[in-house]
Formats: sequence, structure tokens, C-alpha cells
Amino acid sequence: MAIKKSDLYSSLWASCDELRGGMDASQYKDYVLFMLFIKYISDKYADSDDFAPPVVIPPGASFKDMIALKGKADIGDKINTDIIQPLIDANSRLARSDFPNFNDPEKLGTGAEMVERLSNLVSIFQKPELDFSQNRAEHDDILGDAYEYLMRHFATESGKSKGQFYTPSEVSRVIAKVIGISPANTRASTTAYDPTCGSGSLLLKVAAEAGNKITLEGQEKDVTTAGLARMNMILHDFPTANIVSGNTLASPKFKDGEQLRTYDYVVANPPFSDKAWTTGLTPATDPYQRFTWGEPPAKQGDYAYLLHIVRSMKATGKAACILPHGVLFRGNAESVIRKQLLNSGILKGIIGLPANLFYGTGIPACILVLDKENASARKGVMMIDASKGFIKDGNKNRLREQDLHRIVDVFQKMADVPGYARMVPLSEIASDKNDHNLNLPRYIDSSEQEDIQDLSAHLSGGIPDRDLFGAGSTLGPYWQVMPTLRATLFAPLREGYSQLQQPVAEVKAAILGHAEFIAFQASATQLFATWQARNEPRMKGLQVGDHPKAFIEQLSEDLLATFKPAPLVDAYSVYQHLMDFWAQAMQDDAYTVAQDGWVAKPTRIIETDKKGKKKDKGWACDLVPKALMVARYFAAQQAALDAEQAKLDATSSAITELEEEHSGDDGSGAVFAGFDKINAAAVKDRIREVKADPQQDDNSALELKVLNEWLKLSSDEASLKKHVKELDAQLDQLAHDHYAQLSVAEIQQLVVNDKWLARMNADVQGELERVSQTLTRRIRELAERYAVPLPGLVDEVAALSAKVGAHLQRMGVA
Repeated sequence: MAIKKSDLYSSLWASCDELRGGMDASQYKDYVLFMLFIKYISDKYADSDDFAPPVVIPPGASFKDMIALKGKADIGDKINTDIIQPLIDANSRLARSDFPNFNDPEKLGTGAEMVERLSNLVSIFQKPELDFSQNRAEHDDILGDAYEYLMRHFATESGKSKGQFYTPSEVSRVIAKVIGISPANTRASTTAYDPTCGSGSLLLKVAAEAGNKITLEGQEKDVTTAGLARMNMILHDFPTANIVSGNTLASPKFKDGEQLRTYDYVVANPPFSDKAWTTGLTPATDPYQRFTWGEPPAKQGDYAYLLHIVRSMKATGKAACILPHGVLFRGNAESVIRKQLLNSGILKGIIGLPANLFYGTGIPACILVLDKENASARKGVMMIDASKGFIKDGNKNRLREQDLHRIVDVFQKMADVPGYARMVPLSEIASDKNDHNLNLPRYIDSSEQEDIQDLSAHLSGGIPDRDLFGAGSTLGPYWQVMPTLRATLFAPLREGYSQLQQPVAEVKAAILGHAEFIAFQASATQLFATWQARNEPRMKGLQVGDHPKAFIEQLSEDLLATFKPAPLVDAYSVYQHLMDFWAQAMQDDAYTVAQDGWVAKPTRIIETDKKGKKKDKGWACDLVPKALMVARYFAAQQAALDAEQAKLDATSSAITELEEEHSGDDGSGAVFAGFDKINAAAVKDRIREVKADPQQDDNSALELKVLNEWLKLSSDEASLKKHVKELDAQLDQLAHDHYAQLSVAEIQQLVVNDKWLARMNADVQGELERVSQTLTRRIRELAERYAVPLPGLVDEVAALSAKVGAHLQRMGVA
């Protein structure tokens, strides 16, 4: 069975819950990540036949040996001495400081509490969805993604102080792409370095983008975090990556002789505005000559890290570094260094990011992209203001797939995009007006255009042509695609002003019914159809051993390219729909097919309660859900069930109405007022009482009529409930039994056409609907704004005033 990412993630999160107790996330993460590590290396290398496996697991130090310790009084001590210590002794890259203390009563509790907690933790990692022996991480990074997932959660939970060990993966991917690393320009001897590597996520994104086994080196000040990075490298199948601990500025560990080692690629997310950067360092006598351009301020370490990076780049090296916006415009010592950086030509680009992306700080940051190749010939700096493209994710902001793609596309093309990106000449940056200040708003105006009120239109009526057809009008692009629609909607009123030709309420219908809008919709729908024709065989051709990440990249890149020429539709939004659906469901499907093939079998859902009692909750099939099966093969049975359900709902509503209508306090209507509980037994008792009463009157007859009507409805409801239950059970059995008869082609039809493509088609239609809604909304807004001119308002006020005056006079109030 394939590991489903969602199952894997929920199991890992359960292990966190097991430990959470009184521990801070920054502490319990070490235990969970170690368990993930030991489970993975045991599954992958414990029975390895390799002559020299990347990780050596001595006899007695595997995950199986941890299972044998469950429930034992000395479990914590034994994990330390019998599992962790032999691993460290057998692997020179691992150190004791990499691993947490499993016998720490302050964190894990004492006695029975510790035993239970650690035993439960081991049990979680025994779950079948955490069996990595079948899942080869080198192909598709299920495990690496799980590690990312945990890191993101830990960083979120650790809050301000402890989140710095993790760079959000979306930002890491932007960096990996803008430095230009790719399979075409890398081999084993290609080197990449991160001087402040944290848990190593940024280096690993660079390695993933390289697509080849390149040489990775990193230094990290925090000893525990360096240990996480070493484990992370092994989990991502980079066991030879060299991660060392120590302060990079005061004592850099990677040197050739007495000089800093230089690299093909350098990436970093150093601590923002490090106030203690000079600790252990005298900048003026720096043995590595990093501060020849100037000495950064004692309380602002940003440029110290940047200068270290510049010194660590080869003559043709590329680099990218995340820094706070202040480095772009702060004065004094920093402006001196900034001027030198610009004059050197090494600064290739600046990407302004949204605020609140990073853990541990809410301030907005930017990526500085450096390139020594052809630096002397560089004539400008590529600037991108990407600060507005993000989605809210809990208490943080996050780059969406489309935001990431847009940044990289524009950067690679070095394209000018109004309000977003510009190639700014060095001469403009160095001018007297700007004086080497790199603050992005000086060069890119990303502010929203002001919606100006027109006094003449308010006085005399009409909609200003400037708003409808002017150069800066948001409606301009629509008239380029649908020129005659404009004449259908508007007629000239007077010089510079037009009027709507139909009531505001009819505008949307006029747009949707217009031949040009219908043609626009048809052309966009055809684009999707051509994409589908190209990619449906690719989807159905997915087979065991394929790489889902390469698969979705092909599909999504083709979709983006297909919709880029389409007017009025945002191709990046269409692309985002596919990427969202991939994350929700399609990814799990693709991994299942790549692992098990096109096989759809229903499985029982067995839930175990806290007492260990098992309960059968029915069946499910993730790849082909029951609803898809029913819709394609048993639509008639579903329709019959729906019809009976509708009758049942109507009957239940009728009972509720009858009870509410006759539960008042007003004598004749209060049939149910005296009932403690309205049920068949109570109603029958009341009928007997009324019939036995010798003094029956009209009210008694009415009461009997209502009570008998209630009984009839109640009886109908009971038989309908029974029938609905029978039909539902029959349909459930039909659907369940049909899975065994499905051919591969039928499973592909259900998954690819009924599930994947149907969802994508609906999303594209939603984007087309948005085009008409946006156009309608803006026209309505302008029409309503100028609907009643000032003279009309004055007359209306006068008429209302006269009316009120007349009323007051009649009431005798002068």
C-alpha cells in the first residue's frame, strides 16, 4: 500500500499530541523528529546489502529494538545507551548533541508516566502508514515533505523565539529558482553552501531544484538545530551533506587554507538585524577581508552576513539572501556598503516579499539576488514588488503556488510589469534624487489607483467616459475583447459622459447574452478542451514507479502556458486551482497509483475507542469514492432514493408544522399544549380520552382531526424512514460489489474524467463567471453612483420637506 500524505501527517501529529503535555514545541519537536529519523533509517538501511550504506545501523540499535523496550521501566535510559549511542559510534557524521535525552524526567515525566509516554510514542511509529521500506524517498520526497510539515507546525507553535530554524518552503523554492540552478548546469562537483543553515530546508530546496546529487555544505550556530539539519539531510537522501556547528561570522568552518572556501551557489536566511554579530570578531582586522567595502553598524548585522556571502562566492558564483527591508534604505555605514555593492554590479535583483511570512518576526523581508558572472557589464537591477501576493494561513501569511510562479517567471524574463516589476537602470539608482537608495516604492508604484468622484456627473448626471473607456479605466481590457458590447450597454449623453441603455438589474443578462461575450467564453472553454485532449492520455498513462512531482509539474506548466494568451482570464488563477486540488486530493491519488497501479478496492473503516473496542463504520475507497461510483453506474437507484428522501423530508416538515401550529395557548388551537412529549403513545392516549369524554363539542372534533392527522403523518414517516434505509443499504451494497468488476480503463475513467477533469472544468468555468461578475459589478457601481444627480436630490429633499411640513400643520405644530 502507498503511504498517503494525509495519513502520514495525521500520524505524525498524533505523536506530537502524545508528547505535548507541559513541553514547549521547540523541545518536543526533537523527540518526534528523532523517532521519524530512526524509523526511516531502520526501514531503509537496517537490512541493507550495500557495501557501504550511507547510514550504518549496528545490531541492536534499530527501530525494532526500540519496540522491544516498550513498557520496560528503564526504556528512556535504554534508548539513550542501546540505540542512540551505538548509532553515533558507527556514524562519524552524527553527534550526541544531535539527539534529545530520552531519560529526561523534567520533559518526559518520572516513573510510569515516562514509560507510558515513550511506549505510546514508539507505538505511533509502528503504524502501517509509517512504513518507509516501500517508499523510496529519493524519488518522491514523501518523507522530506513530512519533515517539512512537522517543521512548519513546530515553527508555528514555537512562536517568536524559536521559529528561526525554519525558512518557509515557498520562499526557499523561490530562492532555489531565482539563483538559476537546474539539472542542465549541475553535476556532483557543483557546490552549494548556506552559512546560517538552520534545519537545512533552504539547502535541500536548492538540491531539489538542481535535480542532481550536488555537494551541500552548511554551518549553524545552534547545536540542536545543526543536529536537525544532519537528520534532515539523511531523510532527504543527502547523507553525505556536510553540516557543522559554530558561529559563521566569528569562526567560519569551511576554508581552503586560510581563505574562505568559495562556492557555485550560496543561499541564506540569516538572523534579521543580528545585534550580537560582532561577538568573537574584530571586523577591522578580519582575517578573511570580508569588510573591505565598509564595516556594518555594531547593532545591525544584516550586511555582515551579506558580505560573508559575497566573499564565499566563486568568480561566477550565484547567491540569494533573505534580509529585512531596512538594508535597502538605511543610511550611514550601510549606505556606504550599499553603494559599493551597486557599483560592483554583483546585485542582480531585489524581490520584496509580503509581511508576516517568517516565523519569529512579522516584518516584511526581501530577497537579494547576487551574481558575480558578468557583474562588471551589469547595467541595472531587476526589482519585483511581490508584497501583495499571498494568502492568510492561520496567524501567518503564505505565498501561494501562483505567487511563487509569478515571481520566478518575471525574474527569469527580466520583464517590466506595471505596478509589479521593473528593470531599473543603475544610472537611475545612482542619480541625485535616489542616491543609491533601493527602497522599492521609489521605483515601482504598486498602490491601488484612486477611484475619483466626478462632480459634473453628480451635478448633471451621466457616467464619466473617463471611468468607462479612459486609458486608466479598469474596464478598458473588456472593450478590447468585446468592442460592440460597449455600444450595447452605453449611449452618449453629452460631451465626455454616457448613460446606461438598460436598467441596472438587467446589465448582467445583457452581458451574458451578448454574442461577443458568448464567443469569449467559448474560446476560453476551448482552451481547456485542448489542454484536456493533450493531458488526458498523460493522466491515464500514470503507472507504477512514476514520479508524482514530475507528473503534476508537466500538467500544471502546460495549463499555465495554455491560458497565458487568454484575454481577461488570469492564467495564474487557473493554475492555482489545479495546485489547490493537487494538495487536497489529487496528490494522494497520484501517489496511490504510482505505488499500487490503477486498483480500486473498498476497505472497511474500523474505529477503535479508548477502551480498545472496535467498531465497523462502513467502507470507503479513497481513489474512487462511492459518490463517483454511484453517479456513473447507479444514477437511477440514487434518483429513487433521493425521491423517497424528499418525501420523508416533506412528511417530517409537515409533522413539525402541525405541532407548531397547534402548540399555542389559545384554547382551541392548543392541541399539543399539555403534552410533556409528543409521540405515538401519548397521542393515542389523548384520542382515547377525548372519545371517552361525554361532553364532546366542536373543539373536541377539531382536536381529534388534528391528532389523527398527526398519527397518519407519523405512520407515513416511519414507513418512509424504513424504505429510505432499505434503498440506501441496497445502493451501498450495489456500489460496494461493483468495485470488483471494474476494469483498469473504467477506474481511469472514474478517476481521471469524473474526479480530476470534472473538478478542473468546474474551476475554469468559475473563472469565466468571475469575468462577467467583475464587469457587472463595476458598471453597477458607476451607474448607481451617478444615478440621481444633485438637482434631483434637491427636488426630492424639497418634496419630502413639504410633506413633513404639511403633516406638522395638520397636527397643529407650527
